[in-house]
Amino acid sequence: MQSVDRAVSVLEILARDGEAGVSEIATELDVHKSTAFRLLGVLEHRGLVAQAKDRGKYYLGAGVLRLAGAVAVRLDISQEGVPVCREVADELGETVNLAVLDEDAAVNIMQARGTASVAAQNWLGRRTPLHATSSGKVLLAHQPPTARDGLLGRPLHRFTEHTVTDAGTLRTELAAVAERGYGVTVEELEPGLAAVAAPVRSHDGEVIAAISVSGPVYRLTPERLAEVSRRMVAAGTELSRRMGYGF
Repeated sequence: MQSVDRAVSVLEILARDGEAGVSEIATELDVHKSTAFRLLGVLEHRGLVAQAKDRGKYYLGAGVLRLAGAVAVRLDISQEGVPVCREVADELGETVNLAVLDEDAAVNIMQARGTASVAAQNWLGRRTPLHATSSGKVLLAHQPPTARDGLLGRPLHRFTEHTVTDAGTLRTELAAVAERGYGVTVEELEPGLAAVAAPVRSHDGEVIAAISVSGPVYRLTPERLAEVSRRMVAAGTELSRRMGYGF
């Protein structure tokens, strides 16, 4: 923990001062120069700091921008998603979520509840499985093939009798999800629960999130799912536009 704390302190020093040498960092951290040098070496290896060879000074690296950019995207899409999710929830009366990919799970970062979903559980902040949720299938369908194959190469947990656990069957379904523009699950995560999700794209066309609606199967019947799917595709398109896609 002490090493982690010191590494974070190094980043904070460089953020404050712009650049600093090993001796300056060692003095501020009250550690030996060799300790400061090792910390900088690890951070440099991960791209979080870089060294100006002509001056021997260190500064924040491009890796910090990558991390900050990921946070910015989440904050931006969370803010832009509020009116879209609220409108769909009010219109359909069901729970609407906005989810992003977090390694091997879909994490819900925004939620709006409709009038019919007052007793629904809270999905906000929950990590949900990619293979058993509509949002997860949308996010998984738009991953690079190598990343998708890596995730599908692991054992797929069965949550209900309807959960798809065969990798080949899931690959076929994911191809259909990508082609038609939305994903559907019916009682694959929980008995009695159905959901539909559509992709949300950033300005460059990359799928960065999935917007979904979920509710009980007695309300989200097969007939209604067709109608709801069209509405979710429209919602995904609207939120993508808000994120700069299509301009």
